[in-house]
Amino acid sequence: MAGVSAGTVSRALAGKSLVNAETRERIQAIAREHGFRPNQMARRLRTQRTGVIGVVIPLGHERRQHISDPFFMTLFGHLADALTESGHDLMLSRVIPGDDEWLDRIVDSGMLDGALVIGQSNQMEAIERVAERYLPMVVWGSHRDGQIHCTVGTDNRLGGRLAAQRLLDQGKRKLVFFGDTGAPEIADRLAGAQDAVAACAGATPLVACSTHLSNEEIPEQVAGHLEQFAGQIDGIVCASDVIAMTTLRLLHERGVRVPHDVAVTGFDDVPIATQTVPQLTTVRQDIAGGARAMVDLLTQRIAGVETPSTIMAPELVVRESA
Repeated sequence: MAGVSAGTVSRALAGKSLVNAETRERIQAIAREHGFRPNQMARRLRTQRTGVIGVVIPLGHERRQHISDPFFMTLFGHLADALTESGHDLMLSRVIPGDDEWLDRIVDSGMLDGALVIGQSNQMEAIERVAERYLPMVVWGSHRDGQIHCTVGTDNRLGGRLAAQRLLDQGKRKLVFFGDTGAPEIADRLAGAQDAVAACAGATPLVACSTHLSNEEIPEQVAGHLEQFAGQIDGIVCASDVIAMTTLRLLHERGVRVPHDVAVTGFDDVPIATQTVPQLTTVRQDIAGGARAMVDLLTQRIAGVETPSTIMAPELVVRESA
């Protein structure tokens, strides 16, 4: 109908400047008139690119945690914004690993140009093995010397130290830590808090209390910890804002004044951290900046460029709870 070759039509519909403007506009008008749309599946077969990025959330150590968790949703929202701006679609996959090849199946599916993994969970070995052969993958998490996979994340050990130091600076000396150290990020936060306590004269050794991140488990576990240590602690370092917010509520129900009797810190600085009563003192991760960095690094890796990990500095945000 246009009186030109199929290649010219293809270039015109792709908006290529190789086709002069008059011909390009004429071809596009004919396509609109006849309801013609390029077949994206065929285009992807020809270019060997799907235009799709997988966003993968492995929950090996937290099988009951939901992706509605405020941290996941905040990071996912920023990733979606950055991927949209870069011209990609995304496919979300919540994975409860049942074997060692769950990540292999995702990256070998033929559906993705690359993968963004949110959290290492207890799956470091699986992620490292895939990273040895699959370049276009970036992981949100902690960095270890010598690791293969590219990560973007916060200096969690420093963040844990900042949180505990804030409590110590307020005169608190009997601290506990609420969190599950099955994930490297949480383990680093505990280690940082232990560093601060160990360096403080007069502080009792930090006690770590296993506290999972699922909405169903947090209230029961935190309540158990508060019963166990009633009247024996004056500061709580929480591994996440979600744990901290539940802790604030349960302390209030028990008539414990925050921060006068017990001070509390969180970690992440998700948007709802300012909506607690009292407002939550926490350690901020640059979630928006981290999301942009993940997409930027992945774009380079899709192009074949090996990229180093990015470690962001945490920031103590002082509010009312400490």
